[in-house]
Amino acid sequence: MAQAVGGRPRTSPAPEGRKTMPHTLGNILLHFIFSASQRRPLIKPEFRDDLFAYLGGIVREMNGTALIINGEPDHVHMLIRVRPVHSAAEIARVGKANSSRWMREKHLARFGWQTGYGVFSVSESNVAAVTRYIVGQQEHPKKQSFQEEFVALLKKNHVEYDERYIWD
Repeated sequence: MAQAVGGRPRTSPAPEGRKTMPHTLGNILLHFIFSASQRRPLIKPEFRDDLFAYLGGIVREMNGTALIINGEPDHVHMLIRVRPVHSAAEIARVGKANSSRWMREKHLARFGWQTGYGVFSVSESNVAAVTRYIVGQQEHPKKQSFQEEFVALLKKNHVEYDERYIWD
């Protein structure tokens, strides 16, 4: 279960020479990308909006904000704002585990996400551009496959990778 960041301000003075910081503060923006297992087109139009809303609820439960969630039948993009208390790995683990369980219970008994994921930091000044990119997901497949899109994002963000280990 997610916990609130920070806590009560200290009631006793800080030791000599040290200042207090009663709350942990941050503005962490992350762009997550993950695909359905084996990149199969499992995200159907009849429940895609419900899946995206469910993912947004998971982010909210972790005291984050889903700025936009969108995707294609084989993958999802999420632009989220999170608290410093949660790591990207924890967000991916909780989000993928809970949403795949929900999908299996509600829609597809054999649903699952690919083991890995991509996550990229986003500056506040780039939120609008990343949002436009995610909104335009329905146009991307006409230009490139998910694999091509993902590798292009890795290159753009200077992420070293070995293509032998990207795909399930």
